[in-house]
Amino acid sequence: MLRGEKTVLTPVREADLPGFYEAHVDIRSRGAFFPMGVLSESTMRARFAETGFWERDEGTLLIRNHDGEMVGHIEFFPPVGYWDAFELSYQLYDPVHAGRGYTTEAVQLLVDYLFASKKQHRIQLVIAPGNVASKRIAEKCGFSYEGLVRGAFFNDGRNHDVELYGLVRTDPRPWHAGR
Repeated sequence: MLRGEKTVLTPVREADLPGFYEAHVDIRSRGAFFPMGVLSESTMRARFAETGFWERDEGTLLIRNHDGEMVGHIEFFPPVGYWDAFELSYQLYDPVHAGRGYTTEAVQLLVDYLFASKKQHRIQLVIAPGNVASKRIAEKCGFSYEGLVRGAFFNDGRNHDVELYGLVRTDPRPWHAGR
């Protein structure tokens, strides 16, 4: 469990599966930028039974507010097998939770955890050019814009360009500036 001022990141537990699955299949909750694919409930439960959505090189944590409400999730995974990196992905489940700093803090907590516990030197975010909220998160968390990756993301029936943001272990983390 990772605790911040606004959020708590928790592993997915069996009791969370119904709510987690409902959020997963609610395409409307994904907004314009989150991938539209879904898993069957039986596939999701089988993956949970096998790994608990937590393995050495990938994992999913629920984002909860301090009332314990599940407001979203954040995950890490290797972007390409030969890169010394993790990619992060996140989703809030309801627009009512947007703009409260939950996702920014979740990224900060997970970045700190990954750099403290894993050998990967780099963490990256892949962001659709129109996703202003995620760009703000990247900037607040010290990620550097690294370039446009043309046609790399298939969603909503077509390929889209994405922007790549990176943070390496030796980069400053702005949320540590006051410590």
